[in-house]
Amino acid sequence: MKFALASHGTRGDIEPCTAVGRELVARGHEVCLAVPPNLVSLVESGGLTAVAYGRDQQEGFWAEDFARQFWKIREKIDLWREAQDLLAQSWAEMSKTVVALADGADLLLSGPGFPAIPANVAEYLQIPFATLQYFPMLPNGALHPALPAAVVRSVMKTLDRLQWRVTKKAEDAQRRELGLPRATSPAPRRITASGALEIQAYEQLCFPGLASEWKEWELQRPFVGTLTMELMTDADEQVASWIAAGTPPICFGFGSTAVKSPADTVAMISAACGELGERALICSGWSDFSDVTPTDHVKVVGPVNYATIFPSCRAVVHHSGAGTTAAGLRAGVPTLSLWSTGDQRIWATQVKRLKVGTARPFTATDRDTLIEDLRLILSPEYVARARDIATQMTKPAESIAKTAELLETFALQRRSA
Repeated sequence: MKFALASHGTRGDIEPCTAVGRELVARGHEVCLAVPPNLVSLVESGGLTAVAYGRDQQEGFWAEDFARQFWKIREKIDLWREAQDLLAQSWAEMSKTVVALADGADLLLSGPGFPAIPANVAEYLQIPFATLQYFPMLPNGALHPALPAAVVRSVMKTLDRLQWRVTKKAEDAQRRELGLPRATSPAPRRITASGALEIQAYEQLCFPGLASEWKEWELQRPFVGTLTMELMTDADEQVASWIAAGTPPICFGFGSTAVKSPADTVAMISAACGELGERALICSGWSDFSDVTPTDHVKVVGPVNYATIFPSCRAVVHHSGAGTTAAGLRAGVPTLSLWSTGDQRIWATQVKRLKVGTARPFTATDRDTLIEDLRLILSPEYVARARDIATQMTKPAESIAKTAELLETFALQRRSA
């Protein structure tokens, strides 16, 4: 069979699709991915074919700076219209990319970034459509345990409509171009109503009660666990040697979070770990730490394979991306979540709820709070709880195999219907 995969976002959004794509190829299928230009090389490193899809995640209307300036842009109508024009242009280009990619495909799969674009293309080509979701994106009451379920569901529905208002002009143009009727509801609702396969690519145990709440969609929304390729890096061997040469360190990973002052951040981490008598391993992520001079008990590196490095550490401190959070839970070590954005806060909340660690906004973190939080998560209670949760996590190979099987079955069922 032929599978087309279209996904936009950061590495954390693209790697799961790539992991599934590799498994489908191993099963003898034809696979091609559409991903942001800066992540084409990631897909190709996995032995897959990829085409550029939209702009780099760091550019354009979906960049983090745009999100921060959203309401200021709303006050400046000319800039708002300019942003809308850019969105419409990029949306149209991405639609054309997916149409070409999915022509003759047996199934079209999308990640969580701009799912309306491939969903509309699947409707146009009349082929089965599936999505990967890295946290409970559809209305539910389990997302935030501190709030009443009805309130959480209502807020999520409102956010869907607000997002739809932002993208509606671009989507209307796409549907006109494809000869489809005008949409009358947000894409997530239409995707569910179409009977699409909505794969929940995260651990069910992180959201108690969700499976029961979604009983009506049990077959449509299967839980598979977090998807990752666990790629080795050039730094892994060197880092493993450094870890083995001393006491297990605390690992700090920043992922896609932009660190405004790497020097100040390293100084804060160095001081906090020095106070506690701990070593620190800092994985720089997107930020440039090249000009920072670490101290004897601090090592700064680029990308590493979390699957092999995290289990050798005393604890992990990170931005709470879905994949990084899952890697920490699988490693069986306590977690400190220093979150910055909304989806990161969701995972930070689950870290606290699971009692495997604690959480705090990255902007509210300083030397004193870092010392306080690290002392807390290094206590025996959190260490034991982290080890227990690790035994309940789905193994990556099992998650990937289950996802591929679901896609194969769904494509065959829809084709014979």
